[in-house]
Amino acid sequence: MRCGAWDHGGESTSGGTLRATLAFSGSTVTFSYSLFYDHAGDTTLQLSDADRSRFVEIVRATPGLRKALIYTPERATDPHLDDGPPPPLAAQLYFADIDALEDAVARDGHLQALAVHGMLPSLAGARITQQAMLNRTFAVPDPVFRTAPGELPCSYLVTYPGPAEDLNEWLAFYLAHHPAIMAKLPAIRELEVLTRIDWCGFLPWPRANAMLRNRVAFDSPGALTAALASSVRHELRADYKLFPPFRGGNTHHPMATLVVTP
Repeated sequence: MRCGAWDHGGESTSGGTLRATLAFSGSTVTFSYSLFYDHAGDTTLQLSDADRSRFVEIVRATPGLRKALIYTPERATDPHLDDGPPPPLAAQLYFADIDALEDAVARDGHLQALAVHGMLPSLAGARITQQAMLNRTFAVPDPVFRTAPGELPCSYLVTYPGPAEDLNEWLAFYLAHHPAIMAKLPAIRELEVLTRIDWCGFLPWPRANAMLRNRVAFDSPGALTAALASSVRHELRADYKLFPPFRGGNTHHPMATLVVTP
């Protein structure tokens, strides 16, 4: 098992690597590597079409990539909060195992191409952070997207930076309660929860260390807005108030979501 691999305490598959078919608490497990391009106070930053195409093509060619989600800002209304402008770009790259992820971000890894100076001139002023995480995907009642032609689905990206007073207790409570409520959101198409891991990688940017992220996806910004106005949102807020003690709050951002496959 490579440096940074997640030891799940059970039998390993060939090569000692945890595979995506592992079931955990009703979820399917993969690994993901995320990049966040924060506007760093300059809310005028906007990804150009040329830079988007360049970024997508580099990501698409990543060896071992299962799929990637490319996020750009979207507009939706949450009646309970407003965390300000979303980042101008984020990306989540999925891998079946930690070996493939760490190969991609190694000293000579494919994703070093993203770190070439001037690679995304339209986001030259952005602050970039990175994080690899364990990704749990949970079932939803109707996972078939019905996004209108020419449009993109909308994801709601939620981050809990932490820390928790007792991370083990906090994660156990969250995983036992919150996903089951989120799965009841009207017209939800995807639901995943990401938790942090130790990992090896050599891209030059600072590492984020969020204790948990989650993503829910919908056909459109309108569908997300409707879900956030539903009674299920009240259930989620009530469950939030029962979380074991933690600090750092959370952030929420609606993002248009482009699916990229190899």
